[in-house]
Amino acid sequence: VGVHEWIGRVEAVILFALSLSFFFLLVREIFGGTAAVWAILFYSFAPLNVMASRCFMPDVPSLSLSIVGLYLFLRWVANERSTSLFASAACISLSILIKAPAAIIGVPLAALAIERFRFSALRRIELWIFAIIALAPSALWYWHAHNVAKEFYPHHFFGAGGFEIMSASWYGKIARQLATSTLTPVVFAFAVVGIFLARSTTKARVLYSWLGAMVLFIVAAGYGNRHQWYQLPLGPIAAAFAGATCHRWSMRRTTPGIVAIGTIILFGVFSYSYGQQFFRASAADLRALGLELKETTSKQSLIIAADYGDPTALYYAERKGWHFLEKDGIYNGHPTSSADAIDDLEQLRKRGATHIVFYSATLWWLDYYKEFAEHLASTATLRQATPQFKIYELNERAN
Repeated sequence: VGVHEWIGRVEAVILFALSLSFFFLLVREIFGGTAAVWAILFYSFAPLNVMASRCFMPDVPSLSLSIVGLYLFLRWVANERSTSLFASAACISLSILIKAPAAIIGVPLAALAIERFRFSALRRIELWIFAIIALAPSALWYWHAHNVAKEFYPHHFFGAGGFEIMSASWYGKIARQLATSTLTPVVFAFAVVGIFLARSTTKARVLYSWLGAMVLFIVAAGYGNRHQWYQLPLGPIAAAFAGATCHRWSMRRTTPGIVAIGTIILFGVFSYSYGQQFFRASAADLRALGLELKETTSKQSLIIAADYGDPTALYYAERKGWHFLEKDGIYNGHPTSSADAIDDLEQLRKRGATHIVFYSATLWWLDYYKEFAEHLASTATLRQATPQFKIYELNERAN
């Protein structure tokens, strides 16, 4: 029946919606009902969550299952019913299978177990069974995936290289994103206040441990966190602490209801304003290029795409190829010189490349790298040129 991206989107929407009730119950268990109402409002409409919960990506399904698993584990700690424990283990297992960094949820789970059972937790057989159910399938799957990456070109295990500590300015950018387009200034400010206000709440330790694990992950996997959605787990954590802040000032009888209304309106304005950036048609030209390639090239064509590593053109073209420049099959940045570009082009031509394409954001290469443009003119034929893209067919032999 063909490719239908809406199926992947529906998966994210359904699991996000499912997690909301469990997130509400989780926060209510920690901070009370008022905090839970505020938390679910902040979590549902934070800009990054609005975008990611409708995207064909694994991040929200993985996070949603982590939230469900965390709440069920919290219930098991309270009542020690085996159904809660095994349901939690199944959710955590699926969460990690979908996205490996979800294993971070093990930190708050361990904090709950140690708080409840102290170090005798290590002697409880049901917790060992929980660990096997949660971790064994993922260990087997990622071992298999690693072997696949070793055996097949381009021998790249997705996510490899992400663990790299970056500069202070790099983390400063992440912090600015958190305070704006990830959470909004309202939720960020309330969460910071809530982190200090909730110190006396014993049950909040699960959130502090989760927060600490996420901060360490962001620092250690600094390069991997160039993708904003890697910080998605901070969404429920911040929303919960922000809810605790709202709960605290709602207890004051002198606090007028208009403050709550003003908070909701201000949060809504910020969420709408910062959320706009996620819905710009930034890859429209690449999509147009991909559809044109699908219509005008054979299925055996191998495409060199100057696309800054964005897979959109190759995806819609339904063709194989390389991001230009490339190294070991992976996008390796734009050329440092014409010689750099020419060398990479000729290496890929020897490996069977049939076309090279540029889109609106890389057309400037043909003006800036003049020697490369001259080489291209003598070794390829321009098949189509529009303001959106250019398609060159490579001649069989270079001059």
